[in-house]
Amino acid sequence: MKIPQGKKIYFSSDNHLGAPTMEESRERELIFVKWLDSIKEDAAAIFLLGDLFDFWFEYKHVVPKGFIRTLGKLAEIKDSGIPVYFFVGNHDLWMNDYFEKELNIPVYHQPMEFEFNEKKFLIGHGDGLGPGDKGYKRMKKVFTNPFSKWLYRWLHPDLGVPLAQYFSVKNKAISGEEDMEFLGEDKEWLIQYCRRKLETKHYDYFLFGHRHLPLEIELNTKSTYINTGDWITHYTYAVFDGTELQLKKLKK
Repeated sequence: MKIPQGKKIYFSSDNHLGAPTMEESRERELIFVKWLDSIKEDAAAIFLLGDLFDFWFEYKHVVPKGFIRTLGKLAEIKDSGIPVYFFVGNHDLWMNDYFEKELNIPVYHQPMEFEFNEKKFLIGHGDGLGPGDKGYKRMKKVFTNPFSKWLYRWLHPDLGVPLAQYFSVKNKAISGEEDMEFLGEDKEWLIQYCRRKLETKHYDYFLFGHRHLPLEIELNTKSTYINTGDWITHYTYAVFDGTELQLKKLKK
């Protein structure tokens, strides 16, 4: 993609709408929708890097209610001709084709390569990448198994949705509550993942969410890892102006 003069690409992640309750996340949703509204004038594209929702599961004819302001604003932006891309996170990994059919927004389940103005990006949510975290990786295989999802769909939504919302908040292995402290460059598994990728291929930028920490780490003189933070504590996002990628903090 060639970015037109004066346009920018925006990246955000980890809104966790619905956590810890629908009512308590409403204010954060309004802030996010206002931000989306403010960037649509100069946005060449918008990337949502996962965990937009604290829980999302698509039954055949049912999706979780709520978040209509977010969904409506994304539909408006996409209908205006601005590309929007969505990467599932560990909280909304049960997303199938609702975004694609209703909003015309492509959904990705794995990191993807993009090139903007001759800069190479590797973009994704970030969960389950790199060494370690074997317990979560095993759990993710269970959650994403087609048979497991088929079994879960037999639960009536009035039972299945609140049950999953409860565990999403309470289970630290799912919520990632223990994974929100910077461990140091030598122990950060996403940094290790990026450095291993650089052994076989060059990327100018690695962009991930999941960690809930706004991070900007120089991997070498030509490659940078950026984590977009979250919309719970930090209200941070990343912007690429065609030349440089930077972390920004929302001025509320």
